[in-house]
Amino acid sequence: MTLLVHKYGGSSVADAQRILNVARRIAGVRDTGAQVVAVVSAMGDTTDDLIKLAHSVAAEPEPRELDLLLSTGELVSCTLLAMALRGLGYDAISLSGFQAGIRTDTTYGKARIFQVDPARVQKELREGRTVVVAGFQGMTEDMDITTLGRGGSDTTAVALAAALKADRCEVYTDVEGIYTADPRVVPEARKIPEIDYDEMLELASYGAKMHPRAIELGAYYQVPIYVASSFSDAPGTLIYHGPHGPRGPGESAMENRIKVTGIAYQTNVAKITVRSVPDRPGVAAALFEPLAAAGVNVDTIVQNTGVERTTDISFTVNRTELARAVREVQALLKKLGGTEVVTDPGLASVSIVGSGMQNSPGYASRMFRILADGNINIDMITTSEIRISCIVQESQVKEAVRLLHRGFHLEQGP
Repeated sequence: MTLLVHKYGGSSVADAQRILNVARRIAGVRDTGAQVVAVVSAMGDTTDDLIKLAHSVAAEPEPRELDLLLSTGELVSCTLLAMALRGLGYDAISLSGFQAGIRTDTTYGKARIFQVDPARVQKELREGRTVVVAGFQGMTEDMDITTLGRGGSDTTAVALAAALKADRCEVYTDVEGIYTADPRVVPEARKIPEIDYDEMLELASYGAKMHPRAIELGAYYQVPIYVASSFSDAPGTLIYHGPHGPRGPGESAMENRIKVTGIAYQTNVAKITVRSVPDRPGVAAALFEPLAAAGVNVDTIVQNTGVERTTDISFTVNRTELARAVREVQALLKKLGGTEVVTDPGLASVSIVGSGMQNSPGYASRMFRILADGNINIDMITTSEIRISCIVQESQVKEAVRLLHRGFHLEQGP
């Protein structure tokens, strides 16, 4: 019997009518004889509203209490969806992340799953029920509730699909798949029918609408992930195969693979610069080890050697982590021997991604020329084998996306 894991985002369950729409969609799948486990996000802007509520009573809410508060949003939507399914005549049961066997570490706010015990979900499936699971959450060994970070319901869904050995994980959202760029920014952006895990991971890590950790799990456990709209039956995007796996059906010849697949962007980027640090071995470790221990996620790093054997170290963090990161760096400044800490909170990143860029010259220079001709200054640059990212001013990032999409002719297709 086919087993599918569905995931529905916050816009798909934003109100009662949309929850009923999701219930009818699941019912249609059940009518084909397939089993369904549905993972849901909180309704609409519930998570944002809960965060605002927390900050209205505490300047810096304690992470454990904040996670427990935020977990309630998914509990509301999963119970309502189970009720809606029962109202349509389909046996269903709602489970919290803990009840569904999601075990995590203790990193509140962005916990990582270390185990999924699927026994309870399997039991309910054997009894003929549709299982509705609260996404975005799990529980530690000490039975404390944790959340998985923004987009964490994607990770819940793929983790469950892997543990249950599901045939496919289907992610339903408010767009019809993965596009060459955000269609709200680039109206001529094309839907990508198929994409491999590596390219999707880079796009997701730098702004595309999927949780990067979900893609990592999908690649590791070889779970096919299908991304589509919950509001239409239009074909979506299939994410599948490993880094050296076969090309999908319909994928064109190898020369057509030498291309940029998509443009991703991220806002809310902040830069921290530590000035005039002595240029000696161990300085970078002395800076970044404490930041890692404090749970600060560092992205782009640039070190510039100056005069008199000193160096400036610049790095980027998410703007939401800027205050915490600055506190950590200020506490280290004397030990590091630096002179000051400077910040720039108004940045963003724009990236070109494509596996065809490997061992093919010219993509970086072309990207830089497109941005230069658009009068967009590049602050920092970082690369991988299949990605080039530039840090720019946030006020210019959407124009950068449009310029790069046109400059690489992504509207034309392969």
